[in-house]
Amino acid sequence: MKKILQLQSYLKEQSIDAAFITNPDNVFYVSGFKSNPHERLLGVMVFQEAEPFLICPQMEIPDAKNAGWSSDIVGHADTENAMEVLHRTASGRGVNLSRLAIEKSHMTVDRYDALLSLFGGLEFVQLDDQINAMRVVKDEAELQILREAAALADYAIEVGCKAIKEGITEIEVMTEIELALKKRGVTHMSFDTTVLSGPKAASPHGKTGDRKIQKGDLVLFDLGVVHKGYCSDITRTVAFGEPNEEQKAVYEVVLQAELAAVNAVRPGVTAAELDRTARRVIEEAGYGEFFTHRLGHGLGISVHEFPSLHGSNNMQMEAGMVFTIEPGVYLPGKVGVRIEDDVAVTADGIEVLTKFPKELQIL
Repeated sequence: MKKILQLQSYLKEQSIDAAFITNPDNVFYVSGFKSNPHERLLGVMVFQEAEPFLICPQMEIPDAKNAGWSSDIVGHADTENAMEVLHRTASGRGVNLSRLAIEKSHMTVDRYDALLSLFGGLEFVQLDDQINAMRVVKDEAELQILREAAALADYAIEVGCKAIKEGITEIEVMTEIELALKKRGVTHMSFDTTVLSGPKAASPHGKTGDRKIQKGDLVLFDLGVVHKGYCSDITRTVAFGEPNEEQKAVYEVVLQAELAAVNAVRPGVTAAELDRTARRVIEEAGYGEFFTHRLGHGLGISVHEFPSLHGSNNMQMEAGMVFTIEPGVYLPGKVGVRIEDDVAVTADGIEVLTKFPKELQIL
């Protein structure tokens, strides 16, 4: 209930009557209940003083109880109007709702209209910034889960490297990785496991396919696991057979950029400074136009969460923040290299959570 108490304090400070949380990741954060409700309504309603409640599909009530949510759980059947159930339950709390905090980045127009219609005269306040501020600093329990998730990602890269042989397809390597992880209890990946070989690695968001891996290819792995509700995200690029001079040169530049950014992490440094630190290395080597994305992103319950590490973000890092550092160079149709670590800011520097070697692995 610690996070509920934090929200209640925020509501009192801001003179907001209640908060309605609907993003499933944020519902998990405040309640411990992990659910993918699809089109059905899932949410937590928090008031300044009155008892909070969780609303979910009726069939998920036992799961919500087992997850440890100890306040009221309100179920809605598929034959009911879930927003009317929400209104009826909230009205029963005896609170006159005039200011309601919502996640504007998640609330659908349909539900927004329903809230206006049912409650009448509501003023909506953005809740996103407050939830982001709460989630961005991880406590020790969260950090330990993220360490475990990172260790599983390291293992996945190891499996992938061992699976590579001449003529095996990207999809076959991906299958080997995910099968090995399932044997270790991983039920969900953070996102679709990516295995890109040869010229395909030059696409930052390329799709794993049926291309056969050949001698002389660079092979890029980008993957992560969901572990106890938290995500990992790692990228490694390896060589299958002896790489050529251009491949070696690009790899070394990306490695030096990644190491420079990692070594710059400490409390007080800004996201923009970290991005510039890596980008400067790549630009000075003549590859600046081929580093086409931000340096990294926040990591936790969501694989991409607040903050975004780019050159215009002057947010300062603080102890407990966890994010990725993932510079890349992509020469279209030729060479692609990205190296990504999950890192946590400590009181005096950094803890690198992902441990798989970053020196170029020649398989």
